[in-house]
Amino acid sequence: MANNYTKEEFVPKTQLGHLVKEGKITDIDEIFEKGLPIMELGIVDTLLPDLEEEVMDVNLVQRMHKSGRKVNFRVIVAVGNKNGYVGLGQGKAKEVGPAIRKAVDNAKFNIIKVRRGCGDWGCVCGREHTVPFKIEGKRGSVRVTLIPAPGGVGLAIGNVGKTILGLAGIDDVWSQTMGQTQTTINFAGAVFEALKELSKVKATTRDLKNLGCIV
Repeated sequence: MANNYTKEEFVPKTQLGHLVKEGKITDIDEIFEKGLPIMELGIVDTLLPDLEEEVMDVNLVQRMHKSGRKVNFRVIVAVGNKNGYVGLGQGKAKEVGPAIRKAVDNAKFNIIKVRRGCGDWGCVCGREHTVPFKIEGKRGSVRVTLIPAPGGVGLAIGNVGKTILGLAGIDDVWSQTMGQTQTTINFAGAVFEALKELSKVKATTRDLKNLGCIV
């Protein structure tokens, strides 16, 4: 279920925001490479204007308070441009609409660049269609392993994983899962953590090229 809402005009308040607004920074990779913190949503909206949003879970949560029972909606949202960038976030509010907006904003603040490639030994297409190597992510009781797959296999993973990987621009993958995968928040978190781990693995330029990654 996709969601879109009207974005306000970007009025920067940080130095990084002004650099983006003035066109002095035009690539979000430059921000990632320098390790600069993104503190304004307008930065992401400006540099990644083609992000799509997908609501993956809406859940009613209750907790006891001294003033009585508090009821909120918790929403899980993924955002991505289907070309190497994806984010995952959650939001809570008394109404669904505000919870979705909070989740979308949170997902944008959590945006990452996903390393893709052609890591399956039986595929020599050279396209960035799968993960470049086997990687694992964990959240709560859920453990997810993503394995390179040849072109045409598709996303051999549960629907939550398909949503996140699709928004990241990954077309083919094998997977192994362990734990309570029916818990959306943990399953989604484990897949997202696996994608984050892809960029943490150190590899030489030669190795990345052999895996089909653009460097």
